[in-house]
Amino acid sequence: MKIKSLLLSLFVFTLVLSGCGTASPLEQDHTVNKKELTEEIIDNSQTEPKTTSAENLEAAKVLRVVDGDTVKVIYKGNEETVRLLLVDTPETKHPDLPIQPFGPEASSFAEETLTGKEIQLEFDGPERDKYDRLLSYIWVDGKNFNQLLIEEGLARYAYVYDPPYIHQDEMKAAEDSAKSNGRGIWSIQGYVTEDGFNHDIEVKEENKTDQEDIYYNNCTEAREAGVTPLYDGDPGYRTQMDGDDDGIACE
Repeated sequence: MKIKSLLLSLFVFTLVLSGCGTASPLEQDHTVNKKELTEEIIDNSQTEPKTTSAENLEAAKVLRVVDGDTVKVIYKGNEETVRLLLVDTPETKHPDLPIQPFGPEASSFAEETLTGKEIQLEFDGPERDKYDRLLSYIWVDGKNFNQLLIEEGLARYAYVYDPPYIHQDEMKAAEDSAKSNGRGIWSIQGYVTEDGFNHDIEVKEENKTDQEDIYYNNCTEAREAGVTPLYDGDPGYRTQMDGDDDGIACE
């Protein structure tokens, strides 16, 4: 009897030892599921859209405007050239091209809006181009100047090399609006192409007058010229002078 009792005790002890350190099938499944859930959370966090915040903005001051999409600034104590991100304005200073329609207007708009201003730079993707220029959005008075150029019909949405971009949706929408309303560069049929601006396009004489001569820096100039109020589509009308965005400027 003692021997049988001893053998039974040894058998029970062996079973207990064999169970130690081994997870049950339920526990194993729970471990796997927990790992999969962790990996899913990591993947989801990597695909969250980027947004603008104060932490993403860098202070700078505009020294001068080179042309519609290029400016000189003081940034971190150094003079830098900023090439505006995702926009392309007609040429005014290209060594191999003539002054293109709406190029002077784009430059004038940039000078009026940016010269001497304290601004914020927002980088999105590579910080510099092959010419060592900074690539960024410019924020002035709480507005995205890159988008303002497109809204005014003074630039096309372009140079989309590393999408997705933070502000691509609203900038594309701004271009669609300018295009559908025939603003600026979109008022000349065939002028805007996927590769830039068709400088060989024949521009009617009346359009030349509108583009080169009819531009008012502000409503005071427009009133002095006796053309106010200006309606959307009138020579000299700009949304920048239309404070309530009702299609009537300098009311």
